[in-house]
Amino acid sequence: MNKILLTSFFMIILMGSFAQNSFVDYQKSFGKVSDVFRRKEDTLKKQFAAKQIEWPAKYVYIRSFKYDSELEVWVKSRFTDEYKLFKTYKVCALAGTLGPKRIEGDYQVPEGFYYINEFKPNSTYHLSLGLNYPNAADRILADSLQPGGDIYIHGSCVTQGCIPITNPQIEELYILTTHAKNNGQDFIPVHIFPVRFNNPKSLAYLDRLMRDDSELRDFEKTMKQAYDFFDVTKQIPVVGVTTKGEYVLY
Repeated sequence: MNKILLTSFFMIILMGSFAQNSFVDYQKSFGKVSDVFRRKEDTLKKQFAAKQIEWPAKYVYIRSFKYDSELEVWVKSRFTDEYKLFKTYKVCALAGTLGPKRIEGDYQVPEGFYYINEFKPNSTYHLSLGLNYPNAADRILADSLQPGGDIYIHGSCVTQGCIPITNPQIEELYILTTHAKNNGQDFIPVHIFPVRFNNPKSLAYLDRLMRDDSELRDFEKTMKQAYDFFDVTKQIPVVGVTTKGEYVLY
């Protein structure tokens, strides 16, 4: 009987240890993040309830549009569900022009298909979410010695090639993505488009840039295919990379 009680005691301790070691708990071990959760999480829950979205989102998808200076946050609770738009944030500073990033120091915001690979609670720019630039395509097509790196979605409204939003907005996004990762979404997709392809003014500007640039035209054609696929299905397309560094949708 004593052995059974002792075993049960250690099982409770072990289970408690696992519960405390969740990704949410780890992030809350940083004072800034703990304060953000304390101030913002309840409001986010109410906003989800108002939109009849289950809290917390187990899947998060982020779309950013360079020329339109907007960042969308889409969420869902089950893999087979369609994504629902939660919020659109204003990207409050912009560097570079349209088209993919190809070399360090060009101040260019990347374009393409990425995912969050870093949570940075002690960022110089309040809070930061790192992107996996250079990805497989970039490693083929970008400068082989100096492709650049350290691309983030972050606060503070300044940029040299990142995606800056306001501090209150990055706080919300940090909570949402922390919960998604905590629930098993290890690869939170971030797709960066040149323009909103359904905005005639933005599309006209892109068309002018592509007029004498066949390489950019081919690149943006694939980006539009991905944009259209999601707009129709509200699901994320499967994206591959050829040996030439070109994106392919499946």
